[in-house]
Amino acid sequence: MALSKDFDPLSEVPGLKKMSPLVIIAVVLVLLWVFSPFVIVGAGERGVVFNQLHGIEDKILPEGFSFIIPFVERVIKMDVRILKSDTRSTGASKDLQTVATEIVLNYHLFPDRVNKVYQTIGLEYQKRIIDPAVQEIVKAVTAKFTAEELITKRQFVKDEIKSALHERLMTSHISLDELNITDFQFSKGFNEAIESKQTAEQLALKAQRDLERVKIEGQQKIVQAKAEAESQRIQKETISPIILQLRAIEKWDGKFPQVIGGSGALPFINLDAGSTRK
Repeated sequence: MALSKDFDPLSEVPGLKKMSPLVIIAVVLVLLWVFSPFVIVGAGERGVVFNQLHGIEDKILPEGFSFIIPFVERVIKMDVRILKSDTRSTGASKDLQTVATEIVLNYHLFPDRVNKVYQTIGLEYQKRIIDPAVQEIVKAVTAKFTAEELITKRQFVKDEIKSALHERLMTSHISLDELNITDFQFSKGFNEAIESKQTAEQLALKAQRDLERVKIEGQQKIVQAKAEAESQRIQKETISPIILQLRAIEKWDGKFPQVIGGSGALPFINLDAGSTRK
């Protein structure tokens, strides 16, 4: 049967001819969205492709626009940015003191291994892998140190925890970027013992400083006394002859001898000798 040149296929669909172009475009867009052949992966993400026929695929979608097969492929978006995890672990020290440790770490998924993470762990990798690993490793490391060493060797403890945790997370395709021990909390009795020890050490240090001060002051007094004695000795050596002359003058009655020599000169009077005879 030959078709007429005036045949319009839209007229064969009831009501389609009455639809406006905008409505038709909207319907097409909705169909494209429902049966979308493309996907947009956001910044800091990677797309894991799950194939309904073959399972997780090896290809990983990068950031941006990518095509997929509708109904066959599904994309799971994985965050590969640096993430933060806060974990609290309670254990015992080497000397059997209860210690609660606060750990803050930064980590990220390896972008080229997110398909492995999703396939073996899923999306709850922090709950399933990171938190239990932190709990176990922190307890094992803190048990190697006494409570006092956990404080005095804090950096060493941190490095050992970080090294062990780094190796553990690597097996799950997770990279450990940084780890910090934000707090150690001990029992009330231990805290009181530490405070008492610190107080005793401070008192002992103060007593030592006071003793050193007394010693220094004593040495200063000795030096000062020696200086004063030396000064008095010098003054005595200098002033004694003058004092003797002065005392002789004070005892002289002011009278000269009556006998004058033939030369007419006054005889020399030895005041010291005269005073000595008296």
